[in-house]
Amino acid sequence: MYNTYIFDLDGTLLSTLGDLAASCNYALRTNGLPERTIDEVRQFVGNGVKKLMERAIPGGLDNDKFDKTYADFRQHYMQHNLDTTKPYDGVMEMLEELRKRGKKVAVVSNKFYAATQELCRHFFGDLVPVAIGEREDIRKKPAPDTVLEAMRQLGVTAERAVYIGDSDVDIDTARNSGMPCISVLWGFRDKEFLLEHGATTLVSTPEEILEK
Repeated sequence: MYNTYIFDLDGTLLSTLGDLAASCNYALRTNGLPERTIDEVRQFVGNGVKKLMERAIPGGLDNDKFDKTYADFRQHYMQHNLDTTKPYDGVMEMLEELRKRGKKVAVVSNKFYAATQELCRHFFGDLVPVAIGEREDIRKKPAPDTVLEAMRQLGVTAERAVYIGDSDVDIDTARNSGMPCISVLWGFRDKEFLLEHGATTLVSTPEEILEK
């Protein structure tokens, strides 16, 4: 049915929560701020790392320690984003099968650009030829801009394209990009949350994506 598959990264292809939480708490601890639990960090992710830290830091952007804490997070994360991060079970096999079938594949993430590129290159190589992260010159998800840029690089249109993600941001991104959304149940949001936010197609394993 689909010839183009555009994936979110964190919580969809890669289990990144442990490293995100470790870098978040390193930055908070370094600046004398209270640390966060893994479940709190799980709820904070999905809108980019700046929004993650805005939610994690007491007072958010109004905290006079925000800029330094955010910078410490970014520096630490770029050095430690491979400590525990790994693809979810079945992801590599699913991507291999998409390549065998001649499908177009891209990643579009709200993670900052350098980390998106590094992680995709490290784990997926040429299985994911296009990886778009957060950039200063383009609106991030749920705006369609990064998805449109990925499609431009792939040389495709939204016709017969699908977006796959684990959050309400991904559902909105797909809608704004004029394509259906497949919501995964192994990521950072549970089934009830996804249904409440408009999910229409749910999958429990990466293999099920191949059947849609």
